[in-house]
Amino acid sequence: MSLVSGPGRGGPKGDEIPDELKLCVDSHVQYIKSLDARKDEYEYWLTEHLRLNGVYWGLTALHLLGHPQALPRDDTIRFVMSCQHANGGFGAAPDHDPHMLYTVSAIQILVTVDAVNELDQHGPNGKERVGQYIANLQDRNTGSFAGDEWGETDTRFLYGALNALSLLHLTSLVDVPKAVAYVQACSNFDGGYGTSPGAESHSGQIFTCVGALAIADRLDLVDHDKLGGWLSERQLDNGGLNGRPEKKADVCYSWWVLSSLAMIGKSHWVNGEKLTRFILECQVKTCLHLQVCPTDVEKDPDRGGIADRPGDMVDVYHTVFGIAGLSLLGFPGLEEVDPIYCMPRAVTRRALAK
Repeated sequence: MSLVSGPGRGGPKGDEIPDELKLCVDSHVQYIKSLDARKDEYEYWLTEHLRLNGVYWGLTALHLLGHPQALPRDDTIRFVMSCQHANGGFGAAPDHDPHMLYTVSAIQILVTVDAVNELDQHGPNGKERVGQYIANLQDRNTGSFAGDEWGETDTRFLYGALNALSLLHLTSLVDVPKAVAYVQACSNFDGGYGTSPGAESHSGQIFTCVGALAIADRLDLVDHDKLGGWLSERQLDNGGLNGRPEKKADVCYSWWVLSSLAMIGKSHWVNGEKLTRFILECQVKTCLHLQVCPTDVEKDPDRGGIADRPGDMVDVYHTVFGIAGLSLLGFPGLEEVDPIYCMPRAVTRRALAK
């Protein structure tokens, strides 16, 4: 497997960042910790279909911020396992149908907290049962993967399958060469990749396709210069990155674009200093302009978090991908992120070595 990253290239050093653009670590930690305590809020229940993904996003952000113990480990494991079905798959929350995306988040969480053995403690051959659930979603004729029993296919699901199976050391359960061939069928004249053959290039789908090829050790199939050029053109005058031409910048593309560039060794093709500033400007305003102690943040967790763009509402999705983007840029004080898995590098190094 080829792990090509460029931490520290293009990102500013800590003493070069104005005081008002410091990373508000304590604020973000308290914001994430507060999310499960908001059960009296309408939005909490509207987002139940994202609950397991949200745990992965929050946990990953906390690890990258250097606070891996901020969420209770036992409670985290207990919640993850409560989402599993008899067929091995995981739903978004207890009693939700199993789906590839939630299953991938479950495996990433268990790997991060070093609890993959919990799978075998909840039934015989527990790890293999999860692997077989994922393998059964592959179309052996095309190499593509469905998200669930209803058959929708998307390169997100293919990437997710290889992500989870590689972390479990079970890629032998699927036809990896066929999956690689399907990814290649999704490539476009501009060097990018879409959701399916013939679909337009999009930064998010490019990450899934390049990530899948990286896991399969087939980055040789990527046109590095053409794709690097398309991705570098996603940077706008404000320093942010967009998902495709003529769209606004969005913090989440700090991850989708930059990680793809890192995997092909082209992360220096964007202006890291301008991107860093854009991400930091998307922090909630109160954390930028106040000297806040942790106890103050606990009283007002809305002081933390990162939004899609400056002035918008924060959420945990943009918080993790903003922090992950800063990690790729080598921002001081952050743990190194793995550009293929969006997990701490130390975690993937441990998991893949077993």
